Amino acid sequence: MFVCMCVCVLFGVCVCAFMWQALMQVHDSVAVQEKEEENVTQYVGETVKLVRLEKTRDTPLGATVRNDMDSVVVSRVVKGGAAERSGLLSEGDEILEINSVPVRGKHVNEVHDLLQQMHGTLTFLLIPSSQIKPAPHRQTVMHVRAYFDYDPSDDPFVPCRELGLSFQKGDILHVISQDDPSWWQAYRDGDEDNQPLAGLVPGKSFQQQRETLKKTITDRSREPQGKLWSAKKGKKQRKKSVSTFSKTTDLDDTLTYEEMSLYHQPANRKRPIALIGPTNSGHDELRRRLLSIEPEKFAVAVPHTTRNPRIHERNGREYNFVSRPGFESDMSAGKFIESGEYEKNLYGTSTDSVRHIINSGRICLLCLHTRSLRVLRSSNLKPYVIFIAPPSQERLRTLLASEGKTPKPEELKEVIEKAREMEQNFGHFFDATIVNTDPSQVFHELRRLIEKLDTEPQWVPTSWLC
Repeated sequence: MFVCMCVCVLFGVCVCAFMWQALMQVHDSVAVQEKEEENVTQYVGETVKLVRLEKTRDTPLGATVRNDMDSVVVSRVVKGGAAERSGLLSEGDEILEINSVPVRGKHVNEVHDLLQQMHGTLTFLLIPSSQIKPAPHRQTVMHVRAYFDYDPSDDPFVPCRELGLSFQKGDILHVISQDDPSWWQAYRDGDEDNQPLAGLVPGKSFQQQRETLKKTITDRSREPQGKLWSAKKGKKQRKKSVSTFSKTTDLDDTLTYEEMSLYHQPANRKRPIALIGPTNSGHDELRRRLLSIEPEKFAVAVPHTTRNPRIHERNGREYNFVSRPGFESDMSAGKFIESGEYEKNLYGTSTDSVRHIINSGRICLLCLHTRSLRVLRSSNLKPYVIFIAPPSQERLRTLLASEGKTPKPEELKEVIEKAREMEQNFGHFFDATIVNTDPSQVFHELRRLIEKLDTEPQWVPTSWLC
């Protein structure tokens, strides 16, 4: 009997405690519900809904807002964020309250500051968007290479700096949404697993307009003082000035992004390797070394010339000897990657001569001037461009001294300055860069990059594969 009474007492205490806890939860729930219903009734005549989202201290919700008169409206829902995963927030929804704090009439900056202070469960009181939602469709991912550096912390126009995605020139971006043409949603290549929330990057047309405006302002700032107030120009001069300005502000000439696709070279059609660099950077020596070590694997394209063959030369071996009219005709037809004149004779490297090497199963090695890269890249040869950059001025002096060269300080400075100009003006054409600090290490790295073309797919312009 004693045992039974003890059990009954303990059981009774547990039941009482459980009933009291349940009663308190019901009371809290009713209180919250009454409070929420009280808030809802403040907006009589409008269809409202309550949305609850979880927000951590370090992770943004993944949505941006804008002001529409006195209203605060959801302007975008970012892929991968808590807002997008919940499916409860939509673009165009008006936010009335956040955790019972009214936001109608507040500036978006105030709303941003308010959200930064909140974490945990957030309760939104919304007026749902009246817009007709489009039917769901499969999201198409576009891959682009960026041709400019971007830091959202320095951009006053980014809708939300916390959601901005920083990147550098040459980075591959996976664009997953272009719903807003001014601000795309994207990931950096390789960051999808580590960064589930997409970031905001400037859209192509928006960035082109900004780059064009920046270039126009820079060009005008370089004009001599008083030039705009000089004597009146003739009609012919004014017309020329206008046409020049139109060309400099052509959006198509402003580099922002280029659409890219992965490409794996076939075993029997190797991509030509173009080694680029200023004089004395070592790119010519690297080409000669590759040819001497593996002549069965590497080859150079036989150039064309209009000069007469010498006694030991054979047509198609040292040069393709052609007439001047024939050379000029081929040049006009765009058949040369690069061409020039030396001692009244024309010389050039044709796309057909490069293609001949490719068709033989070997790798064509090219050392080109940077201005030839545009022509090479617009061909269907799919080149892989490697920039050989010089080291520091002192290291460059040591390397050239080992070759028996004694360049002057101004010559060393010119090499480094020329390399900087190449990178600035043509860096978007480079697939890889190697700094020539040590000949053995550079040669090893060069061979590694070339061999990687056989084992790993590479990003190439999508236009190459069309």
